[in-house]
Amino acid sequence: MKKVWQTKKLREVCELVNGRAYSKLELLAAGKYRVLRVGNFFTNDHWYYSDMELEEKKYCDTGDLLYAWSASFGPRMWTGGKVIYHYHIWKVVHDRAQIDQKFLFYFFQWDTEKIKEDQGTGTTMMHVSMGSMNERDIHLPPLAEQQRIVGLLDDAFEGIATAKANAEKNLQNARALFESHLQSVFTQRGPGWVETTLEKATSGVFTGPFGSLLHKHDYVENGIPLVNPAHITDTGIEPDMRKTVSEDTAKRLANYIMREGDVVIGRRGEMGRCALVTEVEDGWLCGTGSFYIKPSDRCDMGYLVRYLRSEGCRRQLETLAGGAVMPNLSNTALSGLSMFLPPLRKQKEIVDGIDVLHEETQRLARLYERKLAALEALKKSLLHQAFAGEL
Repeated sequence: MKKVWQTKKLREVCELVNGRAYSKLELLAAGKYRVLRVGNFFTNDHWYYSDMELEEKKYCDTGDLLYAWSASFGPRMWTGGKVIYHYHIWKVVHDRAQIDQKFLFYFFQWDTEKIKEDQGTGTTMMHVSMGSMNERDIHLPPLAEQQRIVGLLDDAFEGIATAKANAEKNLQNARALFESHLQSVFTQRGPGWVETTLEKATSGVFTGPFGSLLHKHDYVENGIPLVNPAHITDTGIEPDMRKTVSEDTAKRLANYIMREGDVVIGRRGEMGRCALVTEVEDGWLCGTGSFYIKPSDRCDMGYLVRYLRSEGCRRQLETLAGGAVMPNLSNTALSGLSMFLPPLRKQKEIVDGIDVLHEETQRLARLYERKLAALEALKKSLLHQAFAGEL
């Protein structure tokens, strides 16, 4: 830090003004003022309203600096017009004679990362008290130097934001291209293609055990895994070894044991979540929230997995499952799923083509994700340099 910089407590350069707490009865579906809550601060578009007339400091307006001190954590320059702000948000009123508002905003961005590090990565509900925030140190150069630093950060962050937007767009485009290819593959028709149902194409769809067959005392650690929708990922099956069953329980539930070559698919929640049972998972149990599909000589099960995961099939399954909040697929509905099936040799060709494109898509995704991570690291590095007096 340069010699002309001063170290001050935050309370010496700004005032943190707490918002007002509201009861449910005070939050209206419509009214004169929107009530800005922590959820609205970053992501939530659903608003409550109030007709209350409050003292002026309980409102914020475009250009005010705000700070969410609980849950969704950190600063924001408000651009949404006049609103009432909730208890979990501070309005930051800066001393114009000592500190530039944008400099303070950037300080909060930098300092927020330090607070998160202090509270630990395992903390699920971040928060900081007004008392502790007021006592945090801020290293303060003269106003002219603050404004110079703000100008440098503004220019750098504008470039970073543009680069991030381009990388995110490229990432979306790569994934959209892959999905478009899947859609074209599974809607094409050719010699030997037949319209059929999932039940006819395979050796049948089987439902996992009802909840009444498994009780809390049946679960053990590091036993034989159960495969529920939460254990099915884009890359395969990832069991929870804290919630497995003993060999005796598995024998009692022998009708639900899956074998290599089966396909397991979730029947609740996100539709199309499925995976091929490999040699590793041979002998594991289908969970209560899943179905398993037995192979036949008519359908390549790798082809089936890729079809079930496709966007077109997911939409079909969502329609069959119904229930926008928690879709729940029946065995009858899944068994009757309509599909076009090419000859077996063509199925294998399609699988090979999809896998080649998928690998290329994943390569591009990793490239863009590394670029996004590098841009975020650059932003943090610039903030660190700024508040260490190195810019």
